[in-house]
Amino acid sequence: MRPDLLQSRWSPADPFDLCPRRVHEAGGRGRRAFALFQAARHPGPLVWVMPAHLPDLPLLHGLPQGVAERLHLLRPSGETDLLWCVEEALRARPVSLVIAEPEKPLSLTAGRRLQLAAAEGRTTGLMLIREGAGSNATETRWACEPQAAALGDSTLHAWSINKNKKGTTGHWILNWHGTTAAFDLVSAPGERCEPAPQAR
Repeated sequence: MRPDLLQSRWSPADPFDLCPRRVHEAGGRGRRAFALFQAARHPGPLVWVMPAHLPDLPLLHGLPQGVAERLHLLRPSGETDLLWCVEEALRARPVSLVIAEPEKPLSLTAGRRLQLAAAEGRTTGLMLIREGAGSNATETRWACEPQAAALGDSTLHAWSINKNKKGTTGHWILNWHGTTAAFDLVSAPGERCEPAPQAR
């Protein structure tokens, strides 16, 4: 792994560690996979806040090991209630990670309130946002997309940090099978080392 991709002020050993006591954002078609990856990496109680009318719920039997028994799913009926649930969950110190799926862009005021709640509760927040719905108050913003693989492997993910207040940005392709927190970084096309041609 290239050392310059690992620079971070809070965890120099892992580019996917989210800065604690802060709220982050993830967008793209792979944002839920990124959220589950983070859930597997955060010990302790997990809270997932999603609108009541959304039909796609996390399937308990399909979650990474150890996540289902720690996950608390909250389903508020409106955006105001959703933000209230997120703020209260962030303030709850036993909670390790709060994942939320707001339907509207967060105002700067709402984003700052959530950052203060995360700092007070000593927890981490991850907002799963829609295209163009990011908040200026966010600590980091990730773009998460499934990645096509030459051999038909469906476990590849392309994750990029587009915004980072306390570190560097970067782009990674990783192989994550979704059952544990273990993963492998994959070289981008054109960066793979080809074997030297053999002399004839």
